[in-house]
Amino acid sequence: MDPVTPTALLRASPLPPLEARILLTHVLGWRHTQLITRSEEALDSPVVERYRALEARRAAGEPVAQLVGAREFFGLDFDVTPDVLIPRPETELLVETALAALENTPRPRVLDLGTGTGAIAVAIASMRPDARVWALDRSAEALAVATRNAARLLDGGRPGGAVTLLQSDWYGSLDTTLHFDVIVSNPPYIANGDPHLLQGDLRFEPRAALTDEADGLSAIRKIIAGAPTRLAANGVLWIEHGYDQAQAVRGLLSAQGFAQVRSEQDLAGIERISGGRWPN
Repeated sequence: MDPVTPTALLRASPLPPLEARILLTHVLGWRHTQLITRSEEALDSPVVERYRALEARRAAGEPVAQLVGAREFFGLDFDVTPDVLIPRPETELLVETALAALENTPRPRVLDLGTGTGAIAVAIASMRPDARVWALDRSAEALAVATRNAARLLDGGRPGGAVTLLQSDWYGSLDTTLHFDVIVSNPPYIANGDPHLLQGDLRFEPRAALTDEADGLSAIRKIIAGAPTRLAANGVLWIEHGYDQAQAVRGLLSAQGFAQVRSEQDLAGIERISGGRWPN
């Protein structure tokens, strides 16, 4: 029998080439370049079996990020488990917009609601070492993942200190004296009954992080309603939402009294986040 090589495995794979390469490098512990330089190297049977097991699970629909236990976000490698939402490229817009809002604010205070992996909070903290960052989630399992990511990805000596992680149902566990320069959130915004919940990676992610089991706006309403008493003067709130929710979210922000309300488009041209400034 001919030896099984990386080239042979990749050619025979039913998966898209990129996914197959990610799974194979994960199993081998190689860098992507080594798939080229060692492409004809004979692989041991246990390695081949582990790869084929992951290949079969991916073919059955399991997300690649969960299979390899990681996903890159804002240039950082985040641990991922089935207990958290997988960080997505479009959410980087939320981080970029928050950082722009903080540009002229020394030692800003930042609050991330529904932190999941901690991706948004950790990305902001990594780019603004002086920022004091709080990250909240009601899921103890998600907080455990976020705690690992923050400890592994952030400098322990950063001027802003460690990210403060709290188990909380939105603002509930926060000290009422705290006020923030920026509040950000990627809350559950898919409406109950949306067919997307039964498709693709969403089938394997925590349902509570995806849908409010209502109209898709109930969590957003709570976040907007609670923000005024948590924002510093001229503080801003930015929320990620669904592709068709921008107008509704802008309406909620305006009705609450926010100024300079607007939406920002992601790279696909979709209004992905909306926010506003709390008047002084």
